[in-house]
Amino acid sequence: MKIIFQNKDFVIVDKPAGLAVHSGVGIKEKTLVDFLVDKFPEIKNVGDDPKTRPGIVHRLDKETSGVMVVARNQKTFEYLKNLFKNRKIEKKYLALVHGKLKDREGKIEGEMGRSKRDFRKQSLVRGKINVRKERYSLTYYKIIKEMKDYSLLEVFPKTGRTHQIRVHLHSIGHPIVGDKKYSFKEHKKKDFPRMFLHASEISFVGPEREKEKFFSPLPREFSVGG
Repeated sequence: MKIIFQNKDFVIVDKPAGLAVHSGVGIKEKTLVDFLVDKFPEIKNVGDDPKTRPGIVHRLDKETSGVMVVARNQKTFEYLKNLFKNRKIEKKYLALVHGKLKDREGKIEGEMGRSKRDFRKQSLVRGKINVRKERYSLTYYKIIKEMKDYSLLEVFPKTGRTHQIRVHLHSIGHPIVGDKKYSFKEHKKKDFPRMFLHASEISFVGPEREKEKFFSPLPREFSVGG
């Protein structure tokens, strides 16, 4: 785990793929939180659930890499939490997806929630698909590179639903390369080193009222697209 930036209020980390953010069902290995508490012990009492998620304002899936902001005190936690709630934190992801999209850019939106068919998955409400606790979701995307079998996208989630980007891209027929949960049978047959979703940028106005912007470079393994 790399520390991109730190001050008295927050820490910006570059999370590697394969590292869970915090403990949970089925997670036995060390987590991002374990590393953070070792390095920044003051976060032990920060957050809505400091025993499990100290300092954690938002999450990345275990297989997603990239930039995250972590609060170092309760005042900053509440400040950042409010920014997320009011959609005042801008995030950009890079996603390598299967196939070539019809449109160079576009948006995906709709109500989404936990699937009634499979409680382990999230889903968009469409056709005969119904979900529990549905909430509105919105994602914008833009193609930045096309290859023979893949497309590299910039993705801008405007809401923060669980597995949102993964569900949205799967819903339009272009699942993320290496995503074992939201994919099609023909894609699951291939062996990829990881899920190719990366949080590349985050920006917000910090507690000191300064515009903050942080980046994480594209991981080398994304070159699998060729």
